[in-house]
Amino acid sequence: MASDAQSAQKFLGRQGGAPAGGTLPVEDEADALTIGRRVRHLRTERGMTLDELGAAIGRAPSQVSVIENGRREPKFSQLQAIARALGASVEDLLSAEPPTRRAALEIELERAQRGPLFASLGLGAVRVGKSLPSDALEAIVGLQRELERLHTERAATPEEARRANTELRATMRAQDNHFPELETTARELLDGVGHARGPMSQRVAADLATHLGFSLHYVHDLPHSTRSVIDLRHHRVYLPSTGTRASSDPRSALLQALASHVLGHHEPRDYGEFLRQRVEANYLSAALLLPERDAVKLLKEAKDAREISVEDLRDAFSVSYETAAHRFTNLATTHLGIGVHFMKIHESGIIHKAYENDGVRFPADPLGAVEGQYVCRNWTARTVFAVEDRLSPFSQYTDTPTGTYWCTSRVQDSDDGQFSVSVGVPFGHVKWFRGRETTERTVSRCPDESCCRRPPAALTERWADRSWPSARPHASMLAAMPVGAFPGVDQTEVFRFLESHAPALR
Repeated sequence: MASDAQSAQKFLGRQGGAPAGGTLPVEDEADALTIGRRVRHLRTERGMTLDELGAAIGRAPSQVSVIENGRREPKFSQLQAIARALGASVEDLLSAEPPTRRAALEIELERAQRGPLFASLGLGAVRVGKSLPSDALEAIVGLQRELERLHTERAATPEEARRANTELRATMRAQDNHFPELETTARELLDGVGHARGPMSQRVAADLATHLGFSLHYVHDLPHSTRSVIDLRHHRVYLPSTGTRASSDPRSALLQALASHVLGHHEPRDYGEFLRQRVEANYLSAALLLPERDAVKLLKEAKDAREISVEDLRDAFSVSYETAAHRFTNLATTHLGIGVHFMKIHESGIIHKAYENDGVRFPADPLGAVEGQYVCRNWTARTVFAVEDRLSPFSQYTDTPTGTYWCTSRVQDSDDGQFSVSVGVPFGHVKWFRGRETTERTVSRCPDESCCRRPPAALTERWADRSWPSARPHASMLAAMPVGAFPGVDQTEVFRFLESHAPALR
């Protein structure tokens, strides 16, 4: 049990008096409501009335009632007097643990009724006293929790998603998209399975799962909204069988699932945390497939030869072009001193993923978000869709208001249509890259609408009042922000899947 001096330090620290030192976070400390309920509980347990406790501490019964109802946080000297009168310690009164379940419910309801959400409803407050039946209290608190859940879910708006994406991209830019702690984790994992050099085979990926205590199970009925499912109870990883929505790289889904486990990811509290976890898992997966030491060696040799190529990085480690392009952004600035930008663009021209630290100006909304914005029709990421030769690398120079950029791009197919994956650098760095000799060159004046957003005057005159297009409704428009802790994942489907595949109890 803590001494009165320690209790004073904790209490004053919370109130802004003496420094709190190594005290618990505020949410783990008693507030006025909890202190009041503990005083009331101890008073009634001792068989004392308000009048008696008030007389013992030299205060009017009404002042004691205000303290017990959590309307006023007592001074430390008052707490000491109350503790002596009740035969308890100050630490007993400062405990963050409500004395009973009913007290915990009363505190929760009081807090809710004092909050902005309840105030916005325009309802009268419920008097939280002993006359309120326990079953009614349970029901009211349950309704309040559901109201809070629905409000939080509704607050997960497209605006929040855009803000979260903007903040995450700023963090990535500040670190040049390089995370040393994840590189170290990848190296330790590879060392743990004895993988020294070269591309990671499927066998090594499976060895890594075994090393982490998991068995692999390939199934035909993996929930359609998932790439993999981990059963933490039975230490299983479920992956799609060959031919049933299997990833183009069968190692990728496994490594991303294992990465989330290794990094200790928990159920995300908001969309920003969901994005951060996804980026971390993708990064660690790529760092396993393209180890930093080997990838940097290859890239430095290519830079010395002025032959940097995303295709060579892809081929050397047997990964997809997109994975190689992502990985290049992790290593280019930190190890090669090259600023870079990356884009993944749908055939409609909409940005799905983007990163930059080289000064390129992506289209953005007022919040700074680029996801969902249309890329200029003259950028490499758009012009590549018109190129018939899909086997040879395509490169292009684009003159923009912020400078000239060289970009190399590839088109890939997916269930959602075609996407271009592009990596670009400012003109000053193009000397290190294969493909710099391209004669393809365009001019972009975006965000000037006359560049490519505004139809030519002749066409506008002919068709402005004589057309009525019907937009194709995308799922993202009908449900701009998927609900749930894991957006886009049907958890009922996942839980039913796990139940059907769980080992029989012995």
